Parts: sequence; structure tokens; C-alpha cells
Amino acid sequence: MSTVALKDVTKVFPDGTVAVDNISLDVNDGEFMVLLGPSGCGKSTVLRMVAGLEQPSRGAILLDNELANDLPPRDRRIAMVFQDFALYPHMTVGDNIAFPLRLSGMEQEQRTERVADVANALGIGDVLGRKPSQLSGGQRQRVAMGRAIIRRPGLFLMDEPLSNLDSGLRAELRAEISALVRELGVSTIYVTHDQAEALTMADRVAIMRKGVLQDVGTPTQVYGRPATLYVAAFLGSPRMNLLESSVYVHLDRYVALHLGDQALYLPWDDIRSRAVAHYHGERIVVGMRAEALTPVAPDTPGAVLQGRIRYLEHHGHESLAFVDIGATAIVVDEMGTPVADGESDRGRRSGRLGKVMQRFAGRAGVLPADADTIGGQSGVLTELGRHRRRPAELAVRLAPYPAVSAGHPMAISVRLDALHFFDERGNRIDVGWR
Repeated sequence: MSTVALKDVTKVFPDGTVAVDNISLDVNDGEFMVLLGPSGCGKSTVLRMVAGLEQPSRGAILLDNELANDLPPRDRRIAMVFQDFALYPHMTVGDNIAFPLRLSGMEQEQRTERVADVANALGIGDVLGRKPSQLSGGQRQRVAMGRAIIRRPGLFLMDEPLSNLDSGLRAELRAEISALVRELGVSTIYVTHDQAEALTMADRVAIMRKGVLQDVGTPTQVYGRPATLYVAAFLGSPRMNLLESSVYVHLDRYVALHLGDQALYLPWDDIRSRAVAHYHGERIVVGMRAEALTPVAPDTPGAVLQGRIRYLEHHGHESLAFVDIGATAIVVDEMGTPVADGESDRGRRSGRLGKVMQRFAGRAGVLPADADTIGGQSGVLTELGRHRRRPAELAVRLAPYPAVSAGHPMAISVRLDALHFFDERGNRIDVGWR
């Protein structure tokens, strides 16, 4: 078993590409850590640096509290499992699994016994005499796992090992891998772009964007309280609804969150109101997941938004209604760069909100006459430019094949305790941490 620590690690390739930017991350003994992010975010580069296949440009990599920057891969007690299986095609399954033991000089009888134990545990004991070309994709991945396990390493490194398999087999194997690794008690770093794999398998998830670590926590933490706007947009299906909101504070009463022509009112006794109140007169991003929204009767009291269904998606077990409430959506692309529908890079605002969200169109409204100013800007807000607005299409879960269609009006009750708030830099507005 092993611990891993990355201390301010940076990797810059010869062409100047910054693949990993000042990452610090700890993997505990026996922990299943998943590195999650889109292609090109640097997660495989982190894995290769831990394995010793790449040298960090700056920073320190510690294995079991020992500096390992210059330690050769063969001396790191690491086993890797790759996306493409990397099996020897001319060897049988048994020979592939036994190969690391043969290199170490283990006696044939011991090798045979160890191979049989590992193969039976992985459910491939009946194919030991076959060649890799005679196996299914799932069987080949089990062979690759067996070859890694049989070394009894201190650390597993897995680089998208299931991405070449069909969805049904991926679901089966991720359960098997997760159970097997925990049974062995081996520390594991697992790289994937699939959030279902990450949230299902991980003890903790580290989410990356463009070489920068965005958030680290248990699956419940990163999903329930994302640290940044990017993490909020990246996790969840359907994605979190992210809306532009203007904040107006009414002292000792409530904080009004204006979403277009409608508003939600955060009670003053809600502990989050004090944090949001610091943005009086400014624009923030309000996030709400589909599970926080419930269709209700139009005259229902409380936190209710009115809208009209733009379109429906049917998924068999449920339907999703996308409801136009007259608000403006914040769009974050796969690589984390906020974009506006139809907007060019040249048109992006260089001001505070422009760094993390699309530019908003039109002129901001005048503060209500009864809104008390708390460290904010009063009067008319500055004009942010005129660009095409993207209407917010609020994703709402419905029963399968509901008796509504596009164009129908819909009232939506909002759970105020499930709202998420982000500032102009894309950081979570919160009181305390996790």
C-alpha cells in the first residue's frame, strides 16, 4: 500500500504547452482517487508523472513520503492499466498475466498458482489458454487487470481503462474494479472523463480543467457543493441550470434574486443571505439542479417561477421539460470557457463577469427605491454591451410522457435551500466550507 502526494506540480512541454499547472493533491493509503475532466485537461499527464513516465517541470512527487521525482518507474511499485489493454498478442492469457512474475524470476510452480488465483477472482480462469485476439473486450480488460494485480503493487494507476467498451460492459466492469481494488486495499488513481464512473467508483474525486485543479472531495461533496462554476456545469445530468441574477438586499427582510422579470426571495434568517448580501447591486450566477424544481399549480404560494415549455425530452423512465422563464442562461463550455450564443472571443467583456460567464445583453435596471445599499453600487448599473441573449431553458424532471407539450405554461416551485451561488470569478459564494 502507498500514499501519493503532489506538491505544487507543474508540467510544461517543450512547445510551451502548460499541461499541468501548480497542482497539489494527496492520495491516502488505500484510497480510490478519480481524476475527472474533459480530454486535454491534463489528468493523464498527472498519471504519467506519478508513474515516472514524465518528469515534472516544477514541484515534488512523493511516494510514501519519499521524494520520487528521479525514481525510475521500475522502482515505484506501481502497476498501470491502459485504455488499449496493452497485451502481448503472441502470448496466451496465462502468459500475459504471469509476465511480470517471470521477469522477477519467480518459479514456474508459484507463477501457475498465483495466475490461477488471480484469473479465478476476475472470472477468466477458463480462458487462460487463449490468445488475446480470441477474447471479448471485457475479457481483455480483465486480463490487463490481472497482469497489474498479480504484481501486488503498492499503487494502481488506471488511464481510462473502460473507455473502449460498450456502456453495458462499462457498468459491469466498473463495479467489479471498484470492489476488487477495495478488497485488495491498494491505493488507486483512476483517470476518466465519464462522470458516472467518477461518482460511482471514487472515494474522492479531483476535477481538472486546463491543467488546473478545480475541486477535490467525495462524490457527494463535489456534486452537492461544487467549488466553482465549472464544476457545477460539468457534473450532473441534466446539467445544473445556471442563471444570471441581480442581487438586491432588503435589510432584515430578504435578499431578492432577480431572474429577468421574476425574482426569488432568500429569507434574511437563511445563513447564506449574509454572504449573498455582499453582492448587493451586482450580478451573480444562481445555480439550481433539476431535482430542486417541482411543477406546481400556478397559484401555489412560495418560491415559484412561471414559464412556458419550449420543448420536451423523453427518456423512458422520465421526461425533461425545458422551460423558458424569461431569464438569461450562463453557458460554460466543455473546457470551462464561458461562451455566449453567437458571441466571438473578441466580443467578450474584459470586466469582472466577462472572465467566467457570457456577456449579458442590454442595460441593467435601476435599483428598487426601497433596496438598502450594502457596500454595493447604487443607481444605474454600468452598461455591459449589446449581444444576443440566450434564454434560460430550465430543465425540470417530469413523469414519463406527461400530458403537456411545447408551448404549455408551467409553474415551478424552487427549493431555496438547494440553490447554489457563484461570484463573478466563478467561485462558490458560501459560508464556510463543506
